[in-house]
Amino acid sequence: MIDLGLDIYRSIGLEADRMGIDAYAVGGVVRDYFLHRPCTDIDVVCIGPENGGEVHIGIELAKAVSAAVGGSKVSVFKTFGTASFRYHDMELEFVGARRESYSHDSRKPVVENGTLEDDQRRRDFTVNALAVSLNSNRYGELIDPFGGIRDLNDGILRTPLDPDITFSDDPLRMMRAVRFAAQLGFRIADDTLQAITRNADRIKIVSAERITVELNKIMLSPQPSAGLKLMQKCGLMQLILPEISALQGVETVDGRGHKDIFYHTMQVIDNVVMAEAGGRKSEETEDEARPSNLWLRWAALLHDVGKPGVKRYETRQGWTFHGHEARGARMVKRIFQRLRLPMGAEMRYVEKLVLLHMRPIVLSEDEVTDSAVRRLLFEAGDDIDDLMLLCNADITSKNPDKVRRHKANFELVKRKLVELEERDRIRNFQPPVSGEDIMRTFAIGPCREIGTIKDAIKDAILDGQIPNDRDAAWQMMLRLGAELGLTPAQ
Repeated sequence: MIDLGLDIYRSIGLEADRMGIDAYAVGGVVRDYFLHRPCTDIDVVCIGPENGGEVHIGIELAKAVSAAVGGSKVSVFKTFGTASFRYHDMELEFVGARRESYSHDSRKPVVENGTLEDDQRRRDFTVNALAVSLNSNRYGELIDPFGGIRDLNDGILRTPLDPDITFSDDPLRMMRAVRFAAQLGFRIADDTLQAITRNADRIKIVSAERITVELNKIMLSPQPSAGLKLMQKCGLMQLILPEISALQGVETVDGRGHKDIFYHTMQVIDNVVMAEAGGRKSEETEDEARPSNLWLRWAALLHDVGKPGVKRYETRQGWTFHGHEARGARMVKRIFQRLRLPMGAEMRYVEKLVLLHMRPIVLSEDEVTDSAVRRLLFEAGDDIDDLMLLCNADITSKNPDKVRRHKANFELVKRKLVELEERDRIRNFQPPVSGEDIMRTFAIGPCREIGTIKDAIKDAILDGQIPNDRDAAWQMMLRLGAELGLTPAQ
């Protein structure tokens, strides 16, 4: 017998008893109970007295339970025969047991009344096909017709039925398999992974929005590279993110090869995750821990995406990737559009980090001048800390001496950033003299000379020629105006 540990389950059972129906907690909430993971999404399957009952029986049970426990208003979806409501921090969804059938060109099933086993049979993986009775006379009884507990104990993902049918019927389940493997640290069973490979092309009938929901969950998992490597292995990456798939492989000329950019990228993403975790551990309390940064992880995934397009072999230098950061930044918009990712501040953030990710590394290899650091601060703005984290994660050489040297120089760059920010206040600075100031001073309208003066003042501040204050900038404005033939108004 299993005690799921919350009074709400007893309340569901009591209302189901009163209505003369069977009710079961199913899916993720049961799986996570055995994995000792928190779960706030509770799925309840209902079965009427006549082997399936009517399709809307879940709606009636949802209304009864919500009224009994003082839950929020019930949201009803009659087309799907489902209803849901919030109770404290939980989302409860109720549905009648069903069986499903699919046409080849759609992942939307034809739904009919069914038994509990029909309902468990239609689920994606055995670990998600577990059910626990909530009725009083059988409360806590586990129903596991497909060996889900065994697979949980073994850390394996497999489908209840023929995996080719499971994935062909609903191709999004292939992405869910990869996502669960990344989230839970499970292994996909060999026959199941082979079926994903055979059916990968079916992912084309799934909307970009649904694919991206799963992709973002992979990106936010404890080890994103585990899921991304699985996508590459089974052919899903080539269909969803061909730009990332194209990073794999090593080309050799005259016995000289470059590192595999795909596996380097995987290491960079995992390094970012570890750095984020380290940052959270340094917080004073667990409650103050900052959440994982999805878009920083996307920047890590895309930071070298421009390399295949600029790769060249030069006899003296070997393999070069000149300008890959600019090319990669230009590719971000197209990728975000295709995947229906946000096209606003999130995309611009990723573009910026991809464009600038080489700058701190180049600084760490050369003499660290104040001017170069000021320009980096100016261009990165409030994202400078994330940029530095990404750049530090990008140091993946297998040569320990080279890594130590890079990291030592990198620490010098970081110290310079702190010193110059405190002294010169460059981050997100605006030139102390505005375009309006220039027009008013010289009694002129909008013209090219205004931009010339503003840019010269900005460059002078960034190069350390004048301090970042209004008096110095004002004097420089007057001098530049005179050089351009402008006369201050009387």
